[in-house]
Amino acid sequence: MFKRSKAKLVLAVLSIFILSSAGLLNVNAAYTNSDWMGWISGSKSLTQLSIPGTHDSGALYEPIPGIAKCQNLTITQQLNAGVRYLDIRCRHVNNEFAIHHGPIFQNMYFDDVLSACIGFLNQNPTECIIMAIKPEHTESGNTRTFEETFNAYMSQNPDKWYTSSNIPILGLARGKIVLVRRFPAATLPKGIDATGWADNTTFVINCGLNNIKIQDQYVVPDNAQKWALVQNMYNEAKSQNPTWLYINFTSGYKKLFGLIPSITTVSNYMNPKIEAWFTSNTEGRFGITVMDFANQNRCSLIIKTNFADK
Repeated sequence: MFKRSKAKLVLAVLSIFILSSAGLLNVNAAYTNSDWMGWISGSKSLTQLSIPGTHDSGALYEPIPGIAKCQNLTITQQLNAGVRYLDIRCRHVNNEFAIHHGPIFQNMYFDDVLSACIGFLNQNPTECIIMAIKPEHTESGNTRTFEETFNAYMSQNPDKWYTSSNIPILGLARGKIVLVRRFPAATLPKGIDATGWADNTTFVINCGLNNIKIQDQYVVPDNAQKWALVQNMYNEAKSQNPTWLYINFTSGYKKLFGLIPSITTVSNYMNPKIEAWFTSNTEGRFGITVMDFANQNRCSLIIKTNFADK
C-alpha cells in the first residue's frame, strides 16, 4: 500500500512539474478541493498558506440542540471539501481514544478518524492533514498514559505521521498527518508542541523554529467582539510575521439566559461573516481558519486565496 501511495505521489508531482514547465498548467482550472495542496510548491511552508479547518471536527451529535454538535460533515466529507486542519478531542478510556465533545461521546473512536484520514491521503497523496490532538473529559480504566496509547495508534501507520517539532514545508508533509500535540510527552520529538495552549484567549506559543499565534476565545458574550478578534488575526497574518503559523478560531458558544451554551448562536453569525470576508479578501496569507459547520463553499473561498497570484 505504501509503495502504491508513493508512486501516486511521484506521478502527481511529476505531472504538475511537466505541465507547469510547458506552460500548460492553469492552476485555477485544475485544482479541486480534494487536491488543492498538490498545486502549491512543495518549498512553501505551511505557515505561508491559507488553510480551512474545523473546530471539534468529530462533533456531529448532541442530546440537546445547540450544546455539542459542531459539524454537519463527516471527517471524510470535510477533507474532500478542502479542510486540512482537524481538531480531534480524545477521551482516554480503557486504553483507547473515544471521540468526545466535553462529556458527550460522538459515536466515534480514534481508529475511525485515522481510517478516514489515511484513506483520504492514500487517494490524495499530494495533500497533508494538520491534526491537533487534545485530551478531553475524564480518563477511565487505563493501564497506560495518554502518550502511550497515542504511540500505539501511531505505530499502526508510522509512515503516515510527521512528528518533527518544526512546522514543515509542504514537500515534507505531503501524504502525512502533521501532529500538533496538546498532550504531554516523555519521548521527543513528538509533533509540534502546543502544550502551552492557553484557555479562552489569544496567545503565542514558541515551538522550535516557529511561533504559533492562536485566537481561541470560545466563550462569546458578544458576537461582534468575537468577529473583531478574528479580523485582527486575518489582518496580522496577511501583513506581519511571515514565519508564524496563525490559527484563528471562528468558533465559540454563547450562554443563553446566562446558563445554556449555544454553539449555533455564534456560528450562525460568524459563518456569513467569513464568507463575506473571503469574498472581498481574495489574495494573501490568512493562516488557518477553524470553523464550526464548515462547508465546501466557505472552504473554496479560503483555498482560492492561495492561488490569487497564479
